[in-house]
Amino acid sequence: MTKKGIIFVVSAPSGAGKTSLCRDTANRLPNLHYSISYTTRPPRPGEGQGKDYFFVDNDTFQSRIDSGDFIEWAEVHGNLYGTSRELLTHWVEQGIDVILDVDAQGAMSLKKRFDEGVYLYILPPSFEVLRQRLVDRKTDIPEEITRRLQKAREEIWSYRQYYYLIVNDDYNKALLELEAIVTAERIKMKQMNFSWIEETFIKPLAKET
Repeated sequence: MTKKGIIFVVSAPSGAGKTSLCRDTANRLPNLHYSISYTTRPPRPGEGQGKDYFFVDNDTFQSRIDSGDFIEWAEVHGNLYGTSRELLTHWVEQGIDVILDVDAQGAMSLKKRFDEGVYLYILPPSFEVLRQRLVDRKTDIPEEITRRLQKAREEIWSYRQYYYLIVNDDYNKALLELEAIVTAERIKMKQMNFSWIEETFIKPLAKET
């Protein structure tokens, strides 16, 4: 039953756990690729080139914008993030499902091009929990944490534009919910190859009658 890959677009406030959820889901489910974005922000401790992001400078990023290399891009917290048009198109045409971790701005840009994609929003159980998670990961100064929380308040208003909502209170539960969404979308009737069904089941039955 050959088909194009499904695009799963996941957004969340910074610190809600979307990157971990996307990566773990891609690692646990077959034929699901985690899309690595390009970014101008510097690597955090432990992050690697081509593993977490494709880290580039501003000039390189701008040249890719000018060349139309990004299917979506956005400025987030003062840094630029973009998704490769070539890679995403290649995976989808090969029948590989792709899960993207993008902010609300990038997700809405993708939605204009891929309305058939699956759009998911992840929330923490509360703003206090979100604040504490940002503090606990120890990657941002207090001023940056305040900025990220303010950005979260602004972006959360877009949650109605998504098709699914997951509250990441219990990580394992949220992971199972994300996996369940991917599995359910894969077996929706609109994903089925009806010619295969007819060749395999309908026509042989017709010959017997």
